[in-house]
Amino acid sequence: MSRTSVLQRGALAAAVIAAAAVSACSSGLLSDPQRPVASAKMVATQGNSVAGLVTFRRSGDQLSARVQLTGLPANSEHGFHIHEKADCTAPDGSSAGGHFNPSAMPHGPQGGARHAGDMPNLRADAQGRVDTTLMVGGVTAGGGAANDIVGRSLIVHAAPDDYRTQPTRSE
Repeated sequence: MSRTSVLQRGALAAAVIAAAAVSACSSGLLSDPQRPVASAKMVATQGNSVAGLVTFRRSGDQLSARVQLTGLPANSEHGFHIHEKADCTAPDGSSAGGHFNPSAMPHGPQGGARHAGDMPNLRADAQGRVDTTLMVGGVTAGGGAANDIVGRSLIVHAAPDDYRTQPTRSE
């Protein structure tokens, strides 16, 4: 699989991990019209060892995201976002664009006004692993609606999200 692939019907594509501001990035989410699921393979960028898989499933009017990652610093917390573009070719993840925000909302936590791409922070365990399921509202997987995450990227940031500071294009 190439480092960059666009989310298409059937699965989610590659993710990239970058040093400094970005810990991981996926190059595209894919959906399968026969199954209510999309997934992204997370792949490390130069100098990083983060890898894993994120799988989305429909759960009522939300998506559940099963996040399985390895290679993060022990006991660390990381911002986690859906970004605009399915492009993780830049070593710093900036080619993924800004947070996915089709409704021009402010940056914020789940349950309030927020970018569609804002998701809860991830917390790595003592071995640098994440294995958790998050509920994400305000987005869909497949079908082409304005809030469709298929054809987007996922980024695991090096630092936690404070849900207040408005990010720049690739944060």
